[in-house]
Amino acid sequence: MADYTLEEKDSFTVLGFGTELTSDYTDFAGLNKEKSDFWQAVSQDGRLDTLKTLATNDYVFAVNEAVNNKMMHYAGVMTEKSVPEATRVIQFPKGEYLVVKGEGKTADELSNTLTGIAFGQALPEAKNVAYVGGPNATVEMGQRNGLVFGEMWIPVVRK
Repeated sequence: MADYTLEEKDSFTVLGFGTELTSDYTDFAGLNKEKSDFWQAVSQDGRLDTLKTLATNDYVFAVNEAVNNKMMHYAGVMTEKSVPEATRVIQFPKGEYLVVKGEGKTADELSNTLTGIAFGQALPEAKNVAYVGGPNATVEMGQRNGLVFGEMWIPVVRK
């Protein structure tokens, strides 16, 4: 049984840099490699550091969103500010979210673990809510005991 909670969240905005994921949605290894390569690039070229200077908190968001029938993945931060080179302002709705907490040795491991638990276990077990699309995010919240910890936030509606 997956460990998750349902939490009410106010609407919030994530400003991010993104990439289109071209692997098939069932090709988890391919998708994970694309995401990992993207994070390495935004970390090395300074785009992630630029976003962090605008953030309202220390959270780093890995956002997945379908846009114009394309699977998009973003590195972002919660902010009301903007920079011209950012590729997307992502609006998360006010409402109920399925939240899965976890930790990993790296941000990649955290994201992959939380995504697997959230979509593979928690959502199927949550009989009273459904995910109907919209952006979802892995939220890297910090480090403790040598591990990266965070949460997966998925907007849901009552069935």
